[in-house]
Amino acid sequence: MPDERTELSPTGWGPAESAHDLPSAGRKWLHREIGWTPRDTPAEALAAVTTAATRLSDSSSSALIEIVGEDQVRTDGPSRLRRGAGRSYLDLIRRRSGDVSGLPDAVVLPGSHDEVLAVLSRCVEDDIAVVPFGGGTSVVGGLGGDGGEHRAVVALDVARLNAIDSIDAKSLLVTAGAGLRGPEFEARMARYGLTLGHFPQSYEYATLGGYAATRSVGQASTGYGRFDELVSGVRLATPVGSWQVGRAPASAAGPDLLGLVLGSEGVLGVITELTLRVRPAPETKHYEGWSFRSLPRALEGLRQLARAELLPDIARLSDPDETRANIVLAASSKANALQTLLRARGHGAGCLLIVGWEGDTDSVGVRRRAASSLLRRCEAVRIGRSVGQSWLSSRYSGPYLRDALLDVGLLVETLETAASWSDLAEVYQATREALITSLSTADKKPLVMCHVSHVYPTGASLYFTVLADRDDDRPLQQWLLAKRAATDALLSAGGVLTHHHAVGIDHAPWLSREIGDLGVAVLHAVKDRLDPTGICNPCVLFGRP
Repeated sequence: MPDERTELSPTGWGPAESAHDLPSAGRKWLHREIGWTPRDTPAEALAAVTTAATRLSDSSSSALIEIVGEDQVRTDGPSRLRRGAGRSYLDLIRRRSGDVSGLPDAVVLPGSHDEVLAVLSRCVEDDIAVVPFGGGTSVVGGLGGDGGEHRAVVALDVARLNAIDSIDAKSLLVTAGAGLRGPEFEARMARYGLTLGHFPQSYEYATLGGYAATRSVGQASTGYGRFDELVSGVRLATPVGSWQVGRAPASAAGPDLLGLVLGSEGVLGVITELTLRVRPAPETKHYEGWSFRSLPRALEGLRQLARAELLPDIARLSDPDETRANIVLAASSKANALQTLLRARGHGAGCLLIVGWEGDTDSVGVRRRAASSLLRRCEAVRIGRSVGQSWLSSRYSGPYLRDALLDVGLLVETLETAASWSDLAEVYQATREALITSLSTADKKPLVMCHVSHVYPTGASLYFTVLADRDDDRPLQQWLLAKRAATDALLSAGGVLTHHHAVGIDHAPWLSREIGDLGVAVLHAVKDRLDPTGICNPCVLFGRP
C-alpha cells in the first residue's frame, strides 16, 4: 500500500519503485499467444518536456490566491502535469509519448466548502472552467485541461477537504470530506471498529468524492453494496450556491435528487462532503477458490447463488482466458501447482471463482456452508483458501503490471458493462468478438479476457481486459477503433454503456443510446440551472461543446 499521499505517476499508475516486472515465462507465453514482438518502449522523461504557459491572468491568479492562500494556487509544470489527465490507456499513451498538451492552467486547492464556493464564483466571473480532481484514477477521460470554449481551466484538487466531521456510532453514519482517500478513511474508521467496505481497484488513490461523482463499485460490492448505496447525503458546491441533498434513512418527498448528484462527474458542481453508511468491521474474513469446467456452468452457478440469496460478499469469476493468463503471468510455484491441480480435476480450460465472506464468525460459517453446498451441486470444485488469500493480497496489483506491459510494446486496456442473466452470454460473446476482430491482423491476434465481479439477482457485470501488440505508428487510433466496435456491440446485445467506470469524455458519444435523448435533455436542464455559464467540467457526460 503506498503512502497516504503518494501521487500517481503522469505516465503510469504508481511511483517508479512500485513497478512490477513481466516474468520471462509470461513474455514467452504472450509472444506465442498474440504474436507480440517484445521491445522496449519506455515512457518519455517528462521532466525535460516544456509545458505550455498558463493562460490564467494575473488578476485571476491574485483573486484565487486571496481565496485559498498563496501556496494553494499552483501554476508550475509538475503540479499541472500531475492533475492533467486520468489513467486510461489513451491518457497514458499520450503522456508516455511526451505529449503534455491539454494541461490545466492552474491547480487550486481549497480548504473548505466556502472556499470552493468562492473559487467557483470567481471562475464564473473570469470565464474559467473548473475540473474537480480527486485521486486522478479516471479511465474514461474524466479529467484534464479541456475547458471547452472557456478562457482558461483550473483543476480544483479536493485533497485538503479531508476532515471527519462527525461519527454517529448509534446510526452508523459518518460525515467526511470529499478529499479523503480510501485507505485514509478506512484507517480512521478502524479506530472505531467500523468499515465502509468499499474497495475498488483504484482504492489506494481514489477519493470519497470521486467514488460519489462516478458511482463507483468496489470489489466487495456484491456484499457491501455499490457506493451509491452507501451514501446517505452529499453537500454540493455549485456556481449558484450550496445544495445539501439527502437526509434521514429515506424520504418520499418527490424524486430522489441524491441520485441525480451521484454520478454527475463534476458537471453540476463540486462534491465537498458526504454522509456515508458504515458498518461494524468484520470479525472474520474467509476467502477461497473454486473451479468450474466451463463459463456457462460457472455463470449458472452464480445465478443460482443469487436466486437462493446465498451470494458471498465477494464473487469474482474469471473466464478461461483470464484464468489461464493469471496463472502464467503470476509465474510462481503456487500458480504452477494450481495449474496442475486444475488439469488433474479436468478443469484445465476451466474458470476460476474467488469467493469471500466477511462478518461475524458464526454467520460467515453458516453462509459459507450453504453456498458451498450449492456450488457443489452446480459441479464446482473447491480449490482451497490459499488461492483466495493470494488474490486478496494482490488485488490492487493489476495497474502496476499494466505499467510493465506498456513498457514492452503492448496495448493494455479494459472496458466493462453489465447485463441481465438472459442477455449476459450474448453480451459477453458479442463484445469479445468485436474486440478480437478489430484488433487482429494477418499474423497477430489480441488476448481478450473477462471476469464477473459484481453479481445481482437480475444479472451481473462483465469486465474485459485486452492485451495486443501495440501499433507503434498509430496507438491511439488502434484502440479507439476497437473501443468503438466493442461499445456498439455490447449496447446492441443488451449491455449497459458502463457499469462503474462512468461516462467521462470517452463514453459521451453513446450516452443518448443509454438514457435517451429526453434523458440527456433533462441532464442539460439541471446543469443549466446549477451551472448557467457551463464552467463545471464542461466536456464530460455531454461531450465537447
